[in-house]
Amino acid sequence: MAVYRRNYRPYSGAQTPEWSRFLVLFRYSRRNLFRSRFLTGFLVLCFFWPIACMVWIYLAHSASFLAKLGLPPELISIDNKFFFLYMTVQGVLSFFMTAFAGPGLISPDLANGSLPLYFCRPFSRAEYVLGKSSVLGILLSQITWIPGVILFIIQASFAGASWTRDNLWIAGSLALSSLILIAILSLLSTALSAWVKWRIVAGALLVAVVPFGAGLAEAINAVLRIDAGHFFDLRYLVATVWTNLFLVDNERAVSVGQAWIAILVYGSICLWLLMRKIRAYEVIR
Repeated sequence: MAVYRRNYRPYSGAQTPEWSRFLVLFRYSRRNLFRSRFLTGFLVLCFFWPIACMVWIYLAHSASFLAKLGLPPELISIDNKFFFLYMTVQGVLSFFMTAFAGPGLISPDLANGSLPLYFCRPFSRAEYVLGKSSVLGILLSQITWIPGVILFIIQASFAGASWTRDNLWIAGSLALSSLILIAILSLLSTALSAWVKWRIVAGALLVAVVPFGAGLAEAINAVLRIDAGHFFDLRYLVATVWTNLFLVDNERAVSVGQAWIAILVYGSICLWLLMRKIRAYEVIR
């Protein structure tokens, strides 16, 4: 358009509030994510275990069904160990869901040089990271703490007010354990996808991080005859915190406080690596 015509007019319509602009990235990233039929099918698969747990809760309170099978009602108990088992299974599924979905959130933007196009608009680096990470956060919430709280509510409706009052802490443990898992998986996957621009390689590295850390921890403990090698095993650290949250008896070589500090250190390192790569320009030497 020629300048002398002066036909250009700036946009004068309603603007998106600043606090919710990161949701634009969330909306389009989630839409692109579920174009994959495999990922959609895997998400459906992640709900099979919560449904099985729901059936288990119903059977635990069905005295007539247990009587027909000749089983005592005490055989099926719904307690902290039941919900810990639920979180363990869903935690494994969440890890593989992150390996499939996480690397594709940031790596294409870096590989195609799209970050300048984002940051020439009213997006900050924090909003960009929040918008991309919220995709994983919402996705993993749908298969971890949200079904877990629903299971707790179903159990509370069957067991009565006294059971609910005595075990209300389990609902908090479900939410907190899920938030720990979601935070560490989101930061780890986005950091790897930012530094490794190939989606398949980033996903493979994420899958290899957990067994590599476990193997390294065992090697250090065996060679040096110490227990400090467990600090390299992220799975072990998360399990240590979870056993404490659900009050499951399990001897651990690392204390709960040390596990919390190590998880926070890992999360801080991932966040630092992520922010180092998320910028509007890149200096190549």
